[in-house]
Amino acid sequence: MTDHPHTRPAPVTGRELRPEDEASARIWDVAATVNDPEIPVLSIADLGILRGARAEGERAVVVITPTYSGCPAMETITADVTAALNAHGWEDVRVELVLQPAWTTDWMSEDGRRKLAEYGIAPPTGRAAAGPVRLSLAVKCPRCDSLNTREMTRFGSTACKALHVCNECLEPFDYFKVH
Repeated sequence: MTDHPHTRPAPVTGRELRPEDEASARIWDVAATVNDPEIPVLSIADLGILRGARAEGERAVVVITPTYSGCPAMETITADVTAALNAHGWEDVRVELVLQPAWTTDWMSEDGRRKLAEYGIAPPTGRAAAGPVRLSLAVKCPRCDSLNTREMTRFGSTACKALHVCNECLEPFDYFKVH
């Protein structure tokens, strides 16, 4: 079987990425408490951008992948991860931004998807496309659960969200787009 050039790696999230050695696991656990500044109900672990943690002697290293290139939240997340680890005794902290493989909504945890819906943002539906074909799937309203919704604008309050409206309850809501 040959690899398709657009094939994404299988989703690996949460506990599968948590290191096994004690020091690195402590670093992971602290970093996992940092919330996304644009969607504060989600931790960076829920969002799936926390990709690794390790201890290098006295240094704590955390690996994160931005949701998209140029994401303005990365600077704040880096500062928040550093501050959280400093508060837990790690004075020397390095946050590495890794761009490949590119982040995908497939990496978002089930708990994160639930938190999005409770917050009023429709979680992404389906999996990210491995090729150029993309289908439009019905987006469920996070308020009344109706699938009778429509997209108002492709770009919402942030680049990773689209603005939708429910045709049943008439409420507007953000939809976290599949990436």
